[in-house]
Amino acid sequence: MIYLLLLLHQTSSVIQDHLIAYPNKITHFPIYRPILKRSSDMTKSPMTKSEQLLRIDDHDFTMRPAFGGPPIPVGVDVQVESLDTISEVDMDFTMTLYLRHYWKDERLSFPSTNNQSMTFDSRLAKKIWVPDMFFVHSKRSFIHDTTTDNVMLRVHPDGNVLYSLRITVTAMCNMDLSRFPLDTQTCSLEIESYAYTDDDLMLYWKKGNESLNTDERISLSQFLIQKFHTTTKLAFYSSTGWYNRLYIHFTLRRHVFFFLLQTYFPATLMVMLSWVSFWIDRRAVPARVPLGITTVLTMSTIITGVNASMPRVSYIKAVDIYLWVSFVFVFLSVIEYAAVNYLSTVQERKERKLRERLPCTCGIGNPDDMTCDPQISGYTTMDVNRTANYGTAGNYGMPENGGRQERMLAQVVLRDPQLTGQVKRPGYVNIWIDTHAIDKYSRVLFPGSYALFNIIYWSIYS
Repeated sequence: MIYLLLLLHQTSSVIQDHLIAYPNKITHFPIYRPILKRSSDMTKSPMTKSEQLLRIDDHDFTMRPAFGGPPIPVGVDVQVESLDTISEVDMDFTMTLYLRHYWKDERLSFPSTNNQSMTFDSRLAKKIWVPDMFFVHSKRSFIHDTTTDNVMLRVHPDGNVLYSLRITVTAMCNMDLSRFPLDTQTCSLEIESYAYTDDDLMLYWKKGNESLNTDERISLSQFLIQKFHTTTKLAFYSSTGWYNRLYIHFTLRRHVFFFLLQTYFPATLMVMLSWVSFWIDRRAVPARVPLGITTVLTMSTIITGVNASMPRVSYIKAVDIYLWVSFVFVFLSVIEYAAVNYLSTVQERKERKLRERLPCTCGIGNPDDMTCDPQISGYTTMDVNRTANYGTAGNYGMPENGGRQERMLAQVVLRDPQLTGQVKRPGYVNIWIDTHAIDKYSRVLFPGSYALFNIIYWSIYS
């Protein structure tokens, strides 16, 4: 006040002196106004007309509507925009959705002649009370902000509020992979209030199952989406109490054709390829051994590739059963050749011992009149008589039934009709030795057993 009086006194003195010096000259003097200092509170922005209409500053919006009274009903509906990824390794899924909340807050009611609602963006949503929803068991989630925050707030004259957000959430999905890849999975997205128990907030689906809508264009590369449905339950926390929880369930059935091409067909072909060795000569070691080793290594590669894209679960999956049984069939084909080769080696040792004991040879006139000493040759008389008809001494032809004919040194007993006794003479005779019995049985046993396994497997898991 003193400052203003001094300022006015100085101004009047200046005007008086000027009028004395220049009595006939009109002069415009500047008017000095006091300098008003701005308020030191710079955080409070001026209210907009809409905020004045809604009386934002007249209420405490940190409290829920009707605080101290009955719980406030909050309806929810969801529009699923996309189901992005399903990960078996991380056991989660990613979904983009529109989450909408409906409630009534009489503090936001306003007069209107045409009953028309007002729509706002996220700036007003930060100044009023909104439900504190969160996703249970979520790993990551965010509200889209391109080009602005994807948040919409619509207020009706009677105080009814619609609050909508566009959210992408990655949530956990507990999968049972015991039937993989012939499995069906059910995942759930759970919505719950973080702070308000069922005494303060009653969360419910606004229109029951019709509250959940999906885009018809939603599709996944590995799964067929069978159905969506909703449920409501109560969740209890020992330290805070009971909460309303909303569930979005969706059932997925895996497309098996990809795994048929990438896993089942190659494994089956490797097993069938291992059977080729049963038709290869047992003496062709360079042909049979690499074939067996190649099929074993290929099956190992297939098993490793499948397990690399799967979580390390502690139970056996359906694909593991098929691959490991196929691996056992391939491995047994290698063991089968080892058995055939070993028995052939034992037989050759017997032949060498007989040759060392009977170094000289003699011709045999009539093969019908010869018998075999089983103590030396290891073959009965019936075997010698039956196989001698396939050829004479020195003949290496094949018998009629396709078996192998081998030249076997044996000590035969010739029946001379002119002599009453029997004379033992050593000599070479053609004896058909069935050294391929294991291969013959394997040609039938292996395919038959594998076909039976496939019938049982696909009848259980399909």
